[in-house]
Amino acid sequence: MGQLCGRCMQLLRDFIGFVQRMSSDLVQGIKECLTLISKCSCLKQNSSKNRQLYKPILQPHERVTAQEFLQHIERDFEMSPLGKDPLEALRTLSFSENPGLQQSAALYYLHISQHMNIPLPMEHLEPFYALLRSADLEVQQMSSLSLVNFLLEGNIDKELVVQMGLLEPVLDLLESEDPAVQCNSCACIMTLAVSESNREAIGAARGVTPLLSLAKSNDPRVQQNAVGAILNLTQSEKIQQVLCKEGALPLLALLLESPDSEVQYYSCAALSNVAANVQHHKALLRHSDRFLLRTLISLLSSSVDKVSSQACVCLRNLATSADIQAEMVAENVLPKLCSLLASGSEDVRRASIALLWILSQHPPNQDTLACAELLQSLGTLLAAHKTDPVIVGHTACIIKNLSLSKNTQGITESRCVEGLLQTLLLTDTQEDSLHYVTSCLAELAKQEGAMLHMVQWMDELLTKRLVRLAGQMEHPEPSFHAASIIQHMMGHEKMMLLWKHHIGEIQAYLKNFLTHQEVRFQQLGISTLCRLRADPRFSSAFRNSQMARLLEQVRQQTEETQELLRAAMCDEDS
Repeated sequence: MGQLCGRCMQLLRDFIGFVQRMSSDLVQGIKECLTLISKCSCLKQNSSKNRQLYKPILQPHERVTAQEFLQHIERDFEMSPLGKDPLEALRTLSFSENPGLQQSAALYYLHISQHMNIPLPMEHLEPFYALLRSADLEVQQMSSLSLVNFLLEGNIDKELVVQMGLLEPVLDLLESEDPAVQCNSCACIMTLAVSESNREAIGAARGVTPLLSLAKSNDPRVQQNAVGAILNLTQSEKIQQVLCKEGALPLLALLLESPDSEVQYYSCAALSNVAANVQHHKALLRHSDRFLLRTLISLLSSSVDKVSSQACVCLRNLATSADIQAEMVAENVLPKLCSLLASGSEDVRRASIALLWILSQHPPNQDTLACAELLQSLGTLLAAHKTDPVIVGHTACIIKNLSLSKNTQGITESRCVEGLLQTLLLTDTQEDSLHYVTSCLAELAKQEGAMLHMVQWMDELLTKRLVRLAGQMEHPEPSFHAASIIQHMMGHEKMMLLWKHHIGEIQAYLKNFLTHQEVRFQQLGISTLCRLRADPRFSSAFRNSQMARLLEQVRQQTEETQELLRAAMCDEDS
């Protein structure tokens, strides 16, 4: 096929810039450009070269189509840029063997994709197939870029692109030696891979291997898009298997040390997706020097929030075994996580507190975690973000895990206890968070030192809130924990003075507890009654209520249960 001379190439470059500036002379420019190209000798047959190389020329029907297309641009472009008439012309131009005509079609699509936010009808995917298959580099560049633009703007159905057969030519363009074409084709794959069916199609078409090659590119744009495409593909478990077989995991681990923060983020997020599947942990942590763990921990200090946040997520997904958790703690992860708790980024705070929660579940880690630095950081975090359900819930769980007797003093010396109590006053606290907070406070109330500290912070508002929590039965767990906190505080005169203003409400929830189907509620109700009867005010109030009758019912039920158990045990022995 013939090639354009330097003069015609320059004309096309000028024309491209001309269209992008959207000058008022757009139509005239197209006419002049195509006329000059069609008359240039570089596109005409040369008898001396014709025997060696076929050089396409403008066929008569192509010339007519080009003229009609120009007339359409002049008359109806704004009204119908992608209507039926331009479609037929674009088909002819796209499937032409003349690079100039293909460039015109590619340029037309590029202009629309960049300057007109309109959907691309399904029928226009057929011309795209021819343009992506073109042997002309500029056609490849423009058509792949316009396809990316349409995909990113949501002006084309991503699954339809694959169904219409465009995936194959896009994957072929990954093999191009031109960085712009590589960049655009990687971006196409990255955008298409957000669909599960598309991910399967890309994997079936062996699209992973060329992406891994381009992930090593020296061009930062190509590398970013290649790793971004791999990230989206890792949402498929099948693709994860392929990536492991293709040796992608060591490559992604090495890319964590890239100077490009986008590449760091994409590779870290891809590893997080793979690490969410426990069966891949052995492959991820294969190296004896634990390169991946050490690199991820170092990324916690990244100045880019999304990188440090994603590093937390990946470490959390890997921290499924006690041994891995112990290695993380041994690598001095704690000071870095304490720093992240004070981050201005919500994602970073949430990711770091979630990782700390995982680490706090392993008993051997608890002594290390129960240090003054972390407890002070947790108290400060609670005070500043008591309306964040993720922060509140995870912090409460961590404090509960660390609330062993020898750690009580450190917890009370921090601001954790008062922070948890203050969250109770928020009426919009979510059910899960409320459950974790009341469970933690109930555990702390069992320990004398922590309970005395809680009593110091109790006032009328907190007392009223606890009683009402115990009385509501829509959420059984917070109700039970609130009643448990009340029961453990009853030995103190300050609390008895506060409780006396709520005798009626306390009686009401105790009646509910005594008639509750769960034995633990009945037992808590009985133990609370026993402690309250020592106070004359409560004892008098109970005598004038139906409490005695309810206690008698519980006693009878208990005796009947005991008789049934004895009978069952006798039958078992016989």
